[in-house]
This record gives sequence, structure tokens and C-alpha cells, in this order.
Amino acid sequence: MDSSHPQEQQAETRLVTSGRDTKAQKGFVNPPVFHGSTVLYPTAEDLHAHRGEFTYGRHGSPTTKAFQETLMALEGPQCAGVGIVPSGLSAISTTLLSVLKAGDHLLVCDNVYRPSRNFCNGMLTRLGVETTYFDPMIGAGIDKLFKPNTRAVLVEAPGSQSFEMPDIRAIAEVTHGHGALVIDDNTWATPLYHRSLEQGVDISMQAATKYIGGHSDIMFGTISANAKAWPMVTEGIRLLGVCAGPDDVFLALRGLRTLSVRLAQHHRSGLDMARWLAARPEVARVLHPGLETDPGHAIWKRDFTGASGLFSIVLKPAPQKAVDTMLNTLKLFGMGFSWGGFESLAIPFDCDAYRTATKWSPGGPTLRLHIGLESVDDLKADLDRGFAALKAAM
Repeated sequence: MDSSHPQEQQAETRLVTSGRDTKAQKGFVNPPVFHGSTVLYPTAEDLHAHRGEFTYGRHGSPTTKAFQETLMALEGPQCAGVGIVPSGLSAISTTLLSVLKAGDHLLVCDNVYRPSRNFCNGMLTRLGVETTYFDPMIGAGIDKLFKPNTRAVLVEAPGSQSFEMPDIRAIAEVTHGHGALVIDDNTWATPLYHRSLEQGVDISMQAATKYIGGHSDIMFGTISANAKAWPMVTEGIRLLGVCAGPDDVFLALRGLRTLSVRLAQHHRSGLDMARWLAARPEVARVLHPGLETDPGHAIWKRDFTGASGLFSIVLKPAPQKAVDTMLNTLKLFGMGFSWGGFESLAIPFDCDAYRTATKWSPGGPTLRLHIGLESVDDLKADLDRGFAALKAAM
């Protein structure tokens, strides 16, 4: 292996070295944060020709360029460009508005992030785009759902609540046979553990608020696309006028530099906790594709090189009051509607109200857990106290 060539380097090395120009940065390791809107042109001829590496603050700066180059290096050679937007939901909405028009049909996996459904059922419906939801485990059977006007398929692998694992390779093969695009919400694994563009995905989105930021202190989204889809994405970003603030871009780039060590710890701790919980008498089932007993494990093992710290558990039947008592007892697990930071989180959820293609009937109360960077032994002790409180409240 020739490690002097960036594409031959390991992902950990690319995360550290890509997007760095120490000469332009006057010797500093990190690029400065450019707070700016106006870019001055040296001559009228340059102004008329829009000649210059940077033309306007909304279109990018040296800081955004460094971030884009680093994420492109992580995504792999299929990546033709990376768009930067102000949130994960903005990545989803900007992508869909970029590739769809009135009269189009969209196929959406039934386990997607709920705000994705809200956008499809709300704004896309008002704009004349029809959405059909499908079983996450449909695989090549998705062929039966295509219509002459189907333009794209949106998947989330795995879904960030119920954790079914769609077969992206099979879905992509069918989708491309119909001339449509495959869009993947890749927030759970990031391109470090799942290079979805290599597996037939045309557009890979992330809520970089989560693992790329890594510290629960930014809102950020990314849209990575292959050569076929990138012109549509970059035009959509330009026409919609979306951009991210320079401080968030800087913090996202800083997060990327340490992604490999943080995600490796989330992976180890998450699997350790998942196996421990699977043996608990209070737990009916653990929803984690990294477990050998999970229905999506074979796909995860084939397509992913790791897992994150996010998974769910199904408790044995218990009243909600007892579950709330358990949650109120926890000290290390906070209750909050995000994940991907250094802290552990636990929230109750119920998909039944909005799943439409599949029936959500887990058999007991469900909790989504994010395993942070705390000691696993301490986290187990915290949950042990929570389970004792659950039992006492029943």
C-alpha cells in the first residue's frame, strides 16, 4: 500500500490530514474561522467574470473548504461534492427539494426519522409530490412499488428508533434499474463505518449535529453526492440559500478530526451495554443490528465496519408510570431528543402513531438509549438502580 497517496491512506489518517493547508494557514494546524459575507475583487474584469476561489460568504470560505475536503476524503472516491447546511433536517429537506418536482413520486422507508415523514407529508404534499412508505425489510421487493414517475427512494439504515436494517444494495440495484435516485440518511454510522456511496447510494445525508460535532454544541447537516446527483444538490443549495454559520463549520471540522477515536469508543461501549441489557430480566428485546440475534445483523456485518452508541430496548410489559419512575431515577442517562454527543441519553418512544407501511407492536414499552463516553460499569450501575425503581413502582 502506498500510504503517501491520500486514497490509499486509512480513514483515521484521512480524517486527521485532509483539508489542511498549513502554508495558507500561516503555519497553524487549524484553519481560521472566517466571519465574512463580502469578498472583494481586485479588478473590474475579475468582478465581471466572478473570478476567484471564493465569491461570497454564503457560497463558502477557507473554513468550509477545509471541512468539505475532509468529509469528501472520508466518503470515498464516489463523492463528487459535499454540501453544508444548518441542520440535519435541513439536509433532508434541501436534498428532497433538489431532486423532486411537482408530479413526482417518492418512496420512503417506514422507519425514517419522524421529521422526515413530517416534511414529506406536509410540504412535499403541498408541492404536489406523492409519497409511499415501504417496509424497511422489503429488499428487492421494492420493485413492485415503483411507478413511472418515481424519482427517488429515501432510506435510513438503520432507523434511529426501531433499528430495522434495510438492504441498501438490493434497493439500489432495483432503484437504478428504474432510473431513480437512492438517498440515505447515514447519521447513525457516519461514512467512517458505512460508506454508502460505495454501495449504490447517490446522496448520503447526515445530521452532523450528532457524531461529527460530537459535543452536543452545534446544529449542522451535510449532503454528500456522487457525480450524477451532485449538480442537482449544489443547485438546490444555491437556489434555497442555505448555509451554516462559520463557527459551527469550524466546530464540525474539529469534531471530524477525532471522530475515529470517539466512534470506536461508542461502538465498544454500545455493544457491551446491548449484550448486558439482553441478559436483563426486565428486557424483552434489544434492537441493535450489531447483535448476532438481531434480524438485520447479516446486512450490518456485510455493509458496515462498526456501530455507533445508539440503540433501543423493549421492556417487558410495565405501566408508563413505572417506566417514568425508572427514567427519573437515572443519574448518568439524561433525557433529551438528540444523540451523538459524549453524554449518555435515554428517552421513551412509540412509533405506532405514525408508522403506516408496517405495524409497530414491540410487546412492551420502548426506550432509546445513547451510550456516551462514560465508564460502562458506571452506566450499568445507573441502569441497575433504574431497573430496581421500575420493579418497585409496578
